[in-house]
Amino acid sequence: MTEQHYVIIGNGPAGNEATRHLRENDPECRITVVAADRLPYIPRYNLFRVLDGVEDWRELLAHPPEYYEEMRITLRRNTLVTSVDTGRKMIGLKHKEWLPYDKLLVASGGGGYLPEDLRDYRGLIHPFGSFEDAVRLKQDLPEAGQVVMLGGDMMGIYLGQKLIQLGYRVTLITDVHLFWPHKLGERDPTPYYHALEKAGFDLVNGKKVVRIEQGEAGLSPRRVICEDESVYTADVVLGCYGLMPKLDFMAHAGLDVQRGLLCTPELQTSDENIWAAGDVCQIWSPEENQYRVSYEWNSVKNMGRVAAINMAGGHEVINTFSEGDVGLDEHGNLTSPFWDFD
Repeated sequence: MTEQHYVIIGNGPAGNEATRHLRENDPECRITVVAADRLPYIPRYNLFRVLDGVEDWRELLAHPPEYYEEMRITLRRNTLVTSVDTGRKMIGLKHKEWLPYDKLLVASGGGGYLPEDLRDYRGLIHPFGSFEDAVRLKQDLPEAGQVVMLGGDMMGIYLGQKLIQLGYRVTLITDVHLFWPHKLGERDPTPYYHALEKAGFDLVNGKKVVRIEQGEAGLSPRRVICEDESVYTADVVLGCYGLMPKLDFMAHAGLDVQRGLLCTPELQTSDENIWAAGDVCQIWSPEENQYRVSYEWNSVKNMGRVAAINMAGGHEVINTFSEGDVGLDEHGNLTSPFWDFD
């Protein structure tokens, strides 16, 4: 048999987990990881250490750089995928190269979502998804500085709690994305609001943000204006509205897509040579008779494992039924499986 060439788009938790299991299940294969990130894989929970003063990105890596050589993984960093040609079994790269594959795993993850009516203000909103983002946030926050957080997804709340512990003031202006990807449904939101206030957030409910302005010289760098003309000033504005799958490069690949790539419980897409894992896929759930999305850290890692096993000839089915949700512990503090970074 000729050696299989497995190509993985994305080097986040799913893609990183897949490399290890591909090597275990097919020792003679070739593995190429194509990643947009400039640095090797840094788990997102390690980004919070930048706020504690960690300056060297090498301290935050999931694996030392030599790991990729030892595992015989070709890691192509700072490389953008622009298209997938399923007929020729090749991926197109921005610098005009075509990279062939035998089997492909799409694990490109998700980028921070921003509501359409705020996209004109993107340059005034700090992202928090990379080492560079974390460093910039640390640099732009003066001691005891002020943060305005918009939306309030679960990762944003986790970040907000960290900032509060470090002595920053955080005003949270909520909207329908509060607690994303969880939903309160018919539950009384009052205890959950109390939990946020207990954690130290200055909570603002029921106000729609309509614009963000650059502050004048000598004043706060940012002004957040709501529909009722109330103004909230800040050193930094964070947009925390959840994630959107990074799938632009799949637009003309001919696969079945809704919000993400539609997959079987074995994580195979509508193309027999392509699998998906992580934030980019919707998995068919026989228990619920619908496609489901999971963003939980351990679930995403498990997708990488299951996809790798099946790409190498296995037939493992992922558990698509989860009871994970936002909750309150016995002390009235927020809990979420989204915060389980094992």
